[in-house]
This record gives sequence, C-alpha cells and structure tokens, in this order.
Amino acid sequence: MEELYETSEGIYKCGVIDKRKFEEHKALYAASQTPEYTGEEVKELRSRLNVSQSVFAMLINTSVAAVRAWESGTKKPTWWPL
Repeated sequence: MEELYETSEGIYKCGVIDKRKFEEHKALYAASQTPEYTGEEVKELRSRLNVSQSVFAMLINTSVAAVRAWESGTKKPTWWPL
C-alpha cells in the first residue's frame, strides 16, 4: 500500500492526476494504516468500554481466544476494524 501511495504522489506531482484524485488515494492510504496495540492497551480499552472479552470480541468481529491471547501478550492484534 505504501508503494501505491508513493506512486500516486509522484504522478500527482507530475500533473498526471488532479488534486482530488490524489486526496482520494491519500485517504485510502491513511485508512490502511493500522496502529499497533499492546495487550495492556487492549485490556484498558475493553475495561473503559466496560465489556467482557466475549462482548469485546463480538464488537470487533474476532474470537474470544484472540482477545484473550492479545491481553495475555501471547499474540499481537494485526488488524482492527475500528
């Protein structure tokens, strides 16, 4: 995705695409960037929402086992639809 963004930026600077199209590409690139979370941050977010692991898993469309693994630090979340 980063290479596509850089290509888009280059062709915009050359005048091949207009600013509106470049801004669309820029927005798509920004949306594709996923922040990294620690297990502690996942647990803190879940606690702030005041939900169980199973409800949290349902909210973000993943399994309870994944949430449990994130919170215990055995795995890191790789993508969140938030």
